[in-house]
Amino acid sequence: MKNVRISAKAIIIKNGKLLVMHHCDSDGTYYILPGGGQRNGESLIAAVKRECLEEAGIKVAVGEVMYIRDYIGDNYEFAEKPGFHQVEIMFKCEILDGSEIGNGKQMDERQIGVSWLLLDELDQYRLFPAILKDVLKDNKKESIYLGDVN
Repeated sequence: MKNVRISAKAIIIKNGKLLVMHHCDSDGTYYILPGGGQRNGESLIAAVKRECLEEAGIKVAVGEVMYIRDYIGDNYEFAEKPGFHQVEIMFKCEILDGSEIGNGKQMDERQIGVSWLLLDELDQYRLFPAILKDVLKDNKKESIYLGDVN
């Protein structure tokens, strides 16, 4: 039996733009929120702070939970890891004064940089989870639980 991975993510919006981690795979460029796996003994807040520092070189203030999603890899045809299941908790975050965005010291394997995407133009990008294109741009989602979405 495989374990469920818990991931803490940051939603950072400034001047109508979303901060994202710029990645690349065999299908091209894609974008994801900063954040990653929670370590044993680490709080979700500590995990999102650590991940933002590792991936984007920034310190953040962590606010309220905005969204939660399941990602059950076997439900998607392009799942790379059979049996993979991740629960993501997405927090509203703000960059602390004095932090300069750049490449962190422990970027993810496929990460090639850090980008700002205009909220009004999210539909133009390969952003995961894709539901963020709707819920962030139009602020339509009433529930914080997004479901099993990719």
